[in-house]
Amino acid sequence: MNVEISIVQLSHGEGLPLPTYATPQSAGMDLLAAIENPIELVPGDRLLVPTGLKIALPSGYEAQIRPKSGLALKHGITLVNTPGTIDADYRGEIGVIMINLGKETFIIERGAKIAQMVIAPCIQASWSTTTSLDSTSRGEGGFGSTGVFAQE
Repeated sequence: MNVEISIVQLSHGEGLPLPTYATPQSAGMDLLAAIENPIELVPGDRLLVPTGLKIALPSGYEAQIRPKSGLALKHGITLVNTPGTIDADYRGEIGVIMINLGKETFIIERGAKIAQMVIAPCIQASWSTTTSLDSTSRGEGGFGSTGVFAQE
């Protein structure tokens, strides 16, 4: 399925490629850092990195902002709010809230791949109040109630 999305590239993002899929079956498009000078992200710190992009999603869609697995594994870099949600009615710049959970300072440079964006349909729910819920085999079992191993 393909959906057309309007996109604006802001002045600080000029010259950077628009988000693209790395392979024909990729779910996410890479987002790039639209910064002028390199930024140091020291262990334990977090910061908002601009992408230089604004989008207009069609009604009924969201954009999910997710970490890059390579950055997480190799450097301990992830996103604080993950997945981050870009709502269909948001028109501001897309920013990526990055955090360094690694042991070394990480340098973010202009054009670096900092996150991926997945476009997904979004369903809105309505509530139906009731006095009881149907029963299931799990019932009210909470965290860990289904066990730790496959055979439990």
